[in-house]
Order: sequence, then structure tokens, then C-alpha cells
Amino acid sequence: MSDDRTNSQPRSWLERFTDLFSDDPQTRQDIKVIVREAAERSVVDPETLTIIEGALQVSEMQVRDIMIPRSQMMSMNINDSIKDYLPNVIESAHSRFPVMGEGQDEVIGILLAKDLLPLILNEQRTDFRLKEVIRPATFVPESKRLNVLLQEFRSNRNHMAIVVDEFGGIAGLVTIEDVLEQIVGEIEDEHDFDDEDSLIKPIDDTRFMVKALVTIDDFNEHFHSHLPSSEFDTIGGLVTHHFGRVPECDERISIDRFTFTIVNGNSRRINLLEVFVSEP
Repeated sequence: MSDDRTNSQPRSWLERFTDLFSDDPQTRQDIKVIVREAAERSVVDPETLTIIEGALQVSEMQVRDIMIPRSQMMSMNINDSIKDYLPNVIESAHSRFPVMGEGQDEVIGILLAKDLLPLILNEQRTDFRLKEVIRPATFVPESKRLNVLLQEFRSNRNHMAIVVDEFGGIAGLVTIEDVLEQIVGEIEDEHDFDDEDSLIKPIDDTRFMVKALVTIDDFNEHFHSHLPSSEFDTIGGLVTHHFGRVPECDERISIDRFTFTIVNGNSRRINLLEVFVSEP
């Protein structure tokens, strides 16, 4: 007996989506093209398209692309008293903090803010020892792929890792939220705010990670530049205009004394840029 389901019932989105892979894509770019065709045919919605493209991009990115650099890490020393660091814990509203030892590259462990609650409630501040509550730290190289890191976060139930450079020095830190944001977009909470420090992060003296939504005025103020801001509000808009289209990841373009490389984005917008600054 023949199956008349196709003629009598609407086909599911999964069946239609599967049909698009009949040509056996060979590369990630092939998959991106197929998924975008699926979105054009309304097989998947725009948000699903963004998530799929983000998931594909994560497998091409490294920890160094999204890490919080060492200069912006909020940490505490193992010898600090609770009076020294408790105000910073409360003010920052972060949930995890690296705990440093005597050496500048010695991370002893991770403090979870929730582990301080019993101390505060019981007011046992005099005999409290930080080393008794810290958790073991996880270390990852700058070159680790984000998809591998995400898998490790899930299997080890860690939410933060300390990033080390090729010489074993502390380069920064990365959290599971940082990785997930590359897939689903910004995860904002009541403590998030868009200041310049959160939008422009230095990698070294000449390279910076810049979120595409930073305003051109803030960009100019930070780099003492004069990029035009009359037609576009954000640096992502300006870069897209110079490309004449929404650029692909890893594409680059030079504007004035800046070289912009697309680090993260999708078919509709740029999310993250690496900016190389040449001498004026």
C-alpha cells in the first residue's frame, strides 16, 4: 500500500528541513547556505537561523576570541581579609571570582559568591579562611575551540575557566555564559550595563575585541579617531556599509587606520569584531 501522507497531510518542518540536506553538504559554509535557504522558505524562523549559525560559528572560534583579558579580571588574593573583598563581591554582582596566590600567575582556586552566604548570615567573620571554601580552578589554553570548551563545561559542570597563554601565564578567564552568548546572542540580566569597558576589550597593545553595537562616537573617543558618525550609529553599521553587504566571519576590511576582522555574526548582522589599530 502506498503512503499517501504527503498528499493528505502537511509535512512537518523537520521533514522539509531534512530534504534540504539531500545534496550532502561538505563544509560548514555549505550548511550555512542550506540553513539560510531554509529560512527563506520559512522552514525555520529567523531566531532559529541565528542560533544555528551561532552554533556553527562557535566551532570555528577559539577561547582567545571571547575571553575576558587579565587586565579586566576581578580577582582576590588568598591572603585578603573578608573586609577587603566583600564590598567588591557585592558591588560587582558576579557569581565567581579567581583567587590568586603569591605569584602573579598563581591561581589557587575559584570562589563562589554563594559560599559566602553562611558566613554573612552567621556573622562568623573573624575566623573565616578563604582557602577553606574555594573550589578547584580549571585551566584552558587560549587556542581551545569554543565547542570543545562548551562540551567540557557541560561534562565537568564548571562555569568558569582560567585562560593561560603559551608560556603558562594567566591570559584571562572565560565563562559558560560567554560561550552561550556566541550562540544565542547577548544574555543580559539586571546587573548588565553597556559601558565602554564591556564593549571594547584589549587583546594586546594593537588588537581589540569590539562588539558591533558600540557607538561610533564611543569608538572614536576610545581610540582618539574621527570615523564618520553622521550616517551610522554603530561601528557594526559602518563596517557593514563599507562591505556593501553583511560580511562573512573572518572577512576583513580596512577603514582609516583600523583593520576590522569579523569574528562573530550571522546572515543579518555583525556581532563581534577584532580591530587592529595601526600607528596614526
